This record gives sequence, structure tokens and C-alpha cells, in this order.
Amino acid sequence: RHGQMLPDDWKEQIGGHDAIFFGAVGWPQKIPDHVSLWGSLLRFRREFDQYVNLRPARLMPGIRSPLADRKPGDIDMLIVRENTEGEYSSIGGRMFEGSEREIVIQETVMSRTGVDRVLKFAFDLARTRPRKKLTSATKSNGISITMPYWDERVEAMAKSYPDVNVDRFHIDILTAHFVQRPQAFDVVVASNLFGDILSDLGPACTGTIGIAPSANLNPTRQWPSLFEPVHGSAPDIAGKGIANPIGQIWSAAMMLDFLGHRDAHDAIVHAIEQVLTAGSDAPRTPDLGGRATTADLGREIARTVAQTLAR
Repeated sequence: RHGQMLPDDWKEQIGGHDAIFFGAVGWPQKIPDHVSLWGSLLRFRREFDQYVNLRPARLMPGIRSPLADRKPGDIDMLIVRENTEGEYSSIGGRMFEGSEREIVIQETVMSRTGVDRVLKFAFDLARTRPRKKLTSATKSNGISITMPYWDERVEAMAKSYPDVNVDRFHIDILTAHFVQRPQAFDVVVASNLFGDILSDLGPACTGTIGIAPSANLNPTRQWPSLFEPVHGSAPDIAGKGIANPIGQIWSAAMMLDFLGHRDAHDAIVHAIEQVLTAGSDAPRTPDLGGRATTADLGREIARTVAQTLAR
């Protein structure tokens, strides 16, 4: 209708807020994904300098993993993705479009500032976890300039964190390890592209991407951070009222935690776990093997949160 995803004054409208609670965006049958994303979500990430994308991948009680013999506790990792540069730069272009000489170039950008700050966030996060373990995703055996630089910065940063156990894997074998031995991972840090891949694969290993939350963080708090579910807009089920709301609800819990309301975060996550383990009579959306609507499951989680906070 307007020819653009956001109004001209979008930054002035929301830039002074503490957080943005974002729903899934996209309708590829009408608007190409690269148009809707670059016109909204990716603008938020870049212009609000949300340089950390944080996505938990945790096997919740009551959900069966597609991986054999996995139980809650076996999959519990945090994926830290560089969120503003890397492979998703807008540097490049096309030449001789439509001809046999057509050339398409898009360049990866890694700055010391950009790499070091996301690595520092990941190391600091690993230090707070009981296992104190950090895994770096790389591909320095094939990408011969940017990925060796990434590895160098990981090695340099590790010297300031002697208490954190660091390992690294090339992205191809790392995806295999996510499936074969997900229990080996705790905090995983990756470039923009690799983090994008891993942060979908990790939640998929937990049974459904429909429950996965994410946070696009500006750790300095100079600009608002953005919280959204990992799942997309799922136009195939639009209007049916059967989308799993847990990813959105868990994202709200992450937002509350970031804003300093840890008790509220814990109450929401506890409620999600309680509802998922409540038995066959509890509402479940189709992706969880049930017939409940989005509203049914959302109301049950809200009711459980209220009960928890009333104690």
C-alpha cells in the first residue's frame, strides 16, 4: 500500500523505548523475503546497533526431540550470533544483469570492533554458566581471509578468559555434531551467516522451532533491543489460529529478563514447562501433536503464570 515497510519517522517513533516486542514478518507470495526483512527487521538490527543475536536451544520437558534417546537436560545451549555485519553486508551489486556476462558480488565484512564485541559478549556469557564452555563456529579451511581473522580474534580474546574452555569446529562438521551430540555444547558463538544456520538447527533438535525465542541485543542500551520468536510468519497457516505461541511468549520472558525483571522471566518459563508436562488434557497446538488453538495454549500459560506469581 505504501511502497515501504516502515514510515519515514520510524526511528523517531520507537528509538527512545527500552525494547521492541516484534512478531514474525513476511509474506513471500506477495513481497520477496529480502524486501520485507531489509525493510524492517534488518533495519532495526543495523540502525539500533543490535549486534548480538541470542537464541536459546533447550529441550523442554514434555516435548520429544527428533533425535533418538534425548531427554531434557541433554540439549541446553545458547547460540550467540554476530548480528550487524559479516556475511550479511549490503556491499556488492550486479553487473551485466540478464546477459551471459552477468556478475553478482556480495562481500563479507568483519571489523575488529564488530568481531571483538560479540566475542566478548559470548565469553562473558559462558563465564556465567556452570560449564564455562565456549564453542566457536568457523570455516577457515575454506574461507581463507575472513574466517582465519575470526579465529585469530577468538584466540586473542580467550587469553582474557582463562577460566573458559574454548573449542572450535568448522561449520559443516559442527552441524553434524549438533545432531549427533548436542549435549557437548553450551555457548556457541558464530558469524552472522553461520549463527543464522545454527540458531535454527539448534531449536529444531529440541522438537519444534515453534517454541524458540530470540533476542536482538544492544548491550550498551543506547538503543532499544528487539525480542522476537525464531519462527517465521508461516503464511500457510495464517488465519487458522493454530500457530504455537510459545516462541513469542518465551521471547517476552527474555525481554523482561533484559529489562531487569528476572522473577517475571522465571515465572513465565516455569509456566511453559508446567503446561508442556501437564499431560494429555493440556492444550497443545498441532506442531506439538495436539488440536488446541493459539489462544487455548496462550491462555493456559497465562493462567499458570498467574498461579505461580500468586503463591
